[in-house]
Amino acid sequence: MASSDKVPVACPASSGDGKEPMGDPTKTTTAMLDKGTAMMQSMKPIRQMSLHVCSFACYSHDPGRQIEVHIYGQRVNQDFLQCAVYDSNSSKAHLIGIEYIVSEKLFESLPPEEQKLWHSHDYEIQMALLVTPRVPELVAKPELKNLAKSYGKFWCTWQIDRGDRLPLGVPSLMVSPQDVNLGRIKPELVKKRDEEHGISTESLKPSRDGISGPEKKNLVADYWVRFRKGFALDVVETDMKRTAPFP
Repeated sequence: MASSDKVPVACPASSGDGKEPMGDPTKTTTAMLDKGTAMMQSMKPIRQMSLHVCSFACYSHDPGRQIEVHIYGQRVNQDFLQCAVYDSNSSKAHLIGIEYIVSEKLFESLPPEEQKLWHSHDYEIQMALLVTPRVPELVAKPELKNLAKSYGKFWCTWQIDRGDRLPLGVPSLMVSPQDVNLGRIKPELVKKRDEEHGISTESLKPSRDGISGPEKKNLVADYWVRFRKGFALDVVETDMKRTAPFP
């Protein structure tokens, strides 16, 4: 069993009861210092984030495990987005991973071994599983059309659905919803998301008519759908590379 597929060793951080992250409440002095430094520092990378979408993701090694995700993206250029992934859009959201999104053009330039780690976005957009909270469909349509032709690589660093109160273990590769048995998102997850954001996934589907995926769907992406093989990371002990005796 790979490290990213193991249940963490029992400890206070792996209580599995869904509590808030471990740690004492933030002190008033610490909160004041945070506000002061935020006013003086530029925070330029964070302020470049201009895109927020909500969707769902499945674990590559276990697609039956599915989570709601909120993706906040920075557009590096027309072909590349770098994103922070949270479990909600509240002020207490947990940062659970990162996703990189590339255009079809950039994806096709990658070697096949790398392409195996990426997933497509067209199905989740066409089925209205991916939404743009608070942004009308008419306004979001051009961006949705672009995203439908893109590919993403999403590493989950905090398996929050297990109830872990801290990020435990190694990152897990995530995959996107697909029109296959294990890739179909559980109705209860969609219902919960819709109620929280005051939307109707079913009502949004007609507005997605005409949105198409990549010009030529790459058969290596969404590797698990075709080959029924997922990916899981493992941690192995190895000798360090060094040029001098240590210590």
